[in-house]
Amino acid sequence: MKVIDGNALANELHASIQDELQILRMSAVQPGLATVVIGEDFGARSYEHHVHRLAEELEYGYVREQLAPDAELADVIATLGKLNADPRITGILVLQPLPRHLPEAEINSAIDPLKDIEAVHPVNAGLLAQGRPRFVPSSAAACYYILDSYVRSEGEDPATFYRGRTLVVVGRSNGLGKPAQWLGLQRDATVVACHTGTNDAGRLADFTRQADIIIAAAGVPALITGEMVQKGVIAIDVGINALKDHATGAVRMVGDLDFESVAAKAEAITPVPGGVGPVTDVWLVGNTLAAAAMAARMEPRFGAQR
Repeated sequence: MKVIDGNALANELHASIQDELQILRMSAVQPGLATVVIGEDFGARSYEHHVHRLAEELEYGYVREQLAPDAELADVIATLGKLNADPRITGILVLQPLPRHLPEAEINSAIDPLKDIEAVHPVNAGLLAQGRPRFVPSSAAACYYILDSYVRSEGEDPATFYRGRTLVVVGRSNGLGKPAQWLGLQRDATVVACHTGTNDAGRLADFTRQADIIIAAAGVPALITGEMVQKGVIAIDVGINALKDHATGAVRMVGDLDFESVAAKAEAITPVPGGVGPVTDVWLVGNTLAAAAMAARMEPRFGAQR
């Protein structure tokens, strides 16, 4: 069993972005990233912190818009309108989860499609579903970057590896679950889409036991256990669940896989933390770079990796 080192892969991807950034700066192309944080969700704030640090390392422009948990839709739309109009901003990220009173679809539709680096605008989501993406959402892209890298390390070709294999995606979010399904279909995998409703019906294990590859992205701690997978599965854990120790107040991050029991049966597995997360962070700033290149009517090299 191999524990896949997401930090090492993130460093590899980071180096490729730095190389392209140097080339683009010769043409005065300057990426600018804006994050919109609504409320005080721990996971959202943690992700924003990582992305901000990466943007600073790469000397991107950076803007953080913080809105109150009870912000009205009009306030969010106005904030996005300001960022859409700002030529210094080439990529916009609205952090999830949103407060329950805010309609995700309307917010997604308010982002300029050319700055929508997570491909949540209906135009970009449609392009992705059709197999001709402008941007690939960072978490879904990270899953396949990790998978492709692992496949190559085992001496196999990602262009043929997925054909006919059963790939079970557990999760159906617009930013991750659905894109992961579409990307699997584009690779000719046999894709099975599951979610918490499948689990509520008592049927999740029926499908996960068939999986050659699992992408767990439901946002439920330790949802999938070792008895729910077959021997030799390749397990990609996208879950980032904050668990608080009530005695000490310390917070630790765990995934959607019960790591120890799934790892005992897996061919390869990603840990939490240190698996998908670091690659996701770097992919997001890569998409911001690609958006800056496209805004300058240049062809991004980063796009060739999508």
